[in-house]
Amino acid sequence: MNAELPPRHDPEEIEATAAVWLSLRDRGMTETETAEFMRWLQQSPRHAEVFAELDAVWRDFNRTAALRPTGVAGAAPAEPELLAPRSRVGARRRVAVAWGSLAAAAALALAWTGWAGFSATRPTAETAVGAFQKLDLEDGSVVQLNTDSAIKVHYTATERRVELLRGEAHFDVAKNPARPFVVAANHVAVRAVGTAFNVRLREDAVDVLVTEGKVQVNDAVKGASLLPAVAEQSGPPLLVQGESVRVKLASEIEKSAPPVVAISELGGAEMHRALAWQERRLEFDDVSLADVVAEFNRYNQTKLVIADPALNAKRFSGTFRADGYEPFVRLLEENFGVASERTAQGIELRAAR
Repeated sequence: MNAELPPRHDPEEIEATAAVWLSLRDRGMTETETAEFMRWLQQSPRHAEVFAELDAVWRDFNRTAALRPTGVAGAAPAEPELLAPRSRVGARRRVAVAWGSLAAAAALALAWTGWAGFSATRPTAETAVGAFQKLDLEDGSVVQLNTDSAIKVHYTATERRVELLRGEAHFDVAKNPARPFVVAANHVAVRAVGTAFNVRLREDAVDVLVTEGKVQVNDAVKGASLLPAVAEQSGPPLLVQGESVRVKLASEIEKSAPPVVAISELGGAEMHRALAWQERRLEFDDVSLADVVAEFNRYNQTKLVIADPALNAKRFSGTFRADGYEPFVRLLEENFGVASERTAQGIELRAAR
């Protein structure tokens, strides 16, 4: 969007504005649009409530559409008011308004920015630094792409495969036991049937976090499981809800060495922090400044640079907007004895004299 939308208090105007943001989010927001969206959400609790309601309606519609028989002449489209439980959205009028608002929002988004969503003719989707995108795939599965991420979709009659080319993505998989859903990231293949999980491709590792159900984590080349066998468990080892695994990738020199696999069990707070990026937030709990800076740099064109190695090990906890590097720098200056200097490389951080 080219200009920040003014606060709106009329219910129908709030719904229309929320629908515009929903359409832009699905297209993929730029860093500036994301900042404007966050400001709009913070203007009123009602903004976030309406946005969540419309998102639920739209998601249910996409899943219903994916299950609709194809190739039937004259098949009537489903009634919008049947696409979401009445307890979630309320009366028929709200669903009808939501549907009309979404249609209008799609037209507005096309006029303003051009459509950049998933299509069968262009199966690769990507986000820029600081941007975010949600994709509704043809089978009803939903992919959320984090900053600076890219995927390539390969669907066949027997398998649904998505390559994570870079970055991070969360997958909410539509159930279809006869057509497995596989996410490949480097030499790691995550296989799921009806579940939800997060995959992050790092420079030297692949992280997998299961947020619902269970998945297999296999070697993408050899096919064997990368998880340790469990004596009392029949079948292949599984990673279950609340568990994460980091698969350390072998370097070119150590290609013959087996990958190092570390499994962790996450509590509710840890799961919340790991998925905070879906709400455009960064949450830290006793994290080194080096790691905090690395996370901010994932989401922003302006880079933070630690010019004083003595600062690397300082540890921090807190919650910040993903684009909130300026408030974070001010916090360092005012409370932690850190001085900053803007240079051609970004914002340099060093111990204050």
